[in-house]
Amino acid sequence: MQESTTKKKADLKVIILGDTSVGKTSLIQRYLHGVFAGNTISTIGASFFLKQWGPYNVAIWDTAGEERYSGLSSFYCRGASAAILAYDISQSRSLRALRERYLQLLDASEPNCLVVVVGTKKDLVTGSFREIASCAGESLALELNEKKGRASGSFNEKPFFETSAKSGENVQKVFDFILNTCLPLDNEDTAKRSLRQTTGIDLENESQTQNESAKKCC
Repeated sequence: MQESTTKKKADLKVIILGDTSVGKTSLIQRYLHGVFAGNTISTIGASFFLKQWGPYNVAIWDTAGEERYSGLSSFYCRGASAAILAYDISQSRSLRALRERYLQLLDASEPNCLVVVVGTKKDLVTGSFREIASCAGESLALELNEKKGRASGSFNEKPFFETSAKSGENVQKVFDFILNTCLPLDNEDTAKRSLRQTTGIDLENESQTQNESAKKCC
């Protein structure tokens, strides 16, 4: 029993925040299972997943976007060493919601938490039509990381991506960026790396994970 518990302990905690219906769950499902879950049910509270990354266990928390769950989202941010802030490129209000309701939740994360800003639903953008310019998301990402003590020059690439869970565009890049930044693998780890299919773990049975210390990023 003790051995099983040890194996499930998270080395890194990743939290995803954003307004309701921006596609947070679809983003995670595309990454974990390689499928587009277009008609997902709104998350209540949070959903918890474990992902294998080389020798490490990565906990991914998908939080509810509805305003009434904001207090819970702050709770789930505790111990997070990486955060994804998601907004819908085709809905300007979703970026406003990030600034008005979600940025303050990062106060509960680790002091040097890596913040990655992600624009979703890129497949809905045709030609030059979009409600949110890419420079807005990029500027927000650099601003938030500087507040966390991460200068823009410390990254190999910018902590900002525009994605499509429907086509899969840039979804893998988001998580690869986070994991390579926070849990870099050496050559031996890379050769042995097995990104196995992940199983969702019931939140009620795994709530004790909140009391575990997530591995400090970098």
